[in-house]
Amino acid sequence: MSKLSHINEKGEARMVDVSEKSVTARRAVAEGFIAMRLATLELIEKGEAHKGDVIGTARLAGIMAAKRTHELIPLCHPLQLTKATVDFELSQDPPGVRVLAEVKVSSQTGVEMEALTAVSVACLTLYDMLKAADKSMTINGVRLIAKDGGKSGVYRAG
Repeated sequence: MSKLSHINEKGEARMVDVSEKSVTARRAVAEGFIAMRLATLELIEKGEAHKGDVIGTARLAGIMAAKRTHELIPLCHPLQLTKATVDFELSQDPPGVRVLAEVKVSSQTGVEMEALTAVSVACLTLYDMLKAADKSMTINGVRLIAKDGGKSGVYRAG
């Protein structure tokens, strides 16, 4: 296992110094899935959710979360994002919604945490907006599926 970059020689948490790194184009894509009953999915499809536009609200929440990741994750650097999108794929089998986030930046550090935060908050928003209809929903499989840029180069999930 490689040395953890957020821990100093004394084992204390620290923010990584990226001042000597080159500014490069960086991109990250993350995904997650919120499983639900078929009847709950149909509320989304028909636009009949009690709280309104479920997908639109979750999209905005995910984008806002990407922009504020540094306020939520203690050692993340504040970044000026150049792109943040959150997309949704409705699934009949299994019933639920796949959430995909793509985030880009030109910076000295990556945007993996921003993409993961966008997916997580979008899923949580879906749960919040649909919980009156289905408290049994589960959020699964939040993970990084692609990363480009920076010293470590390209990553693609298997």
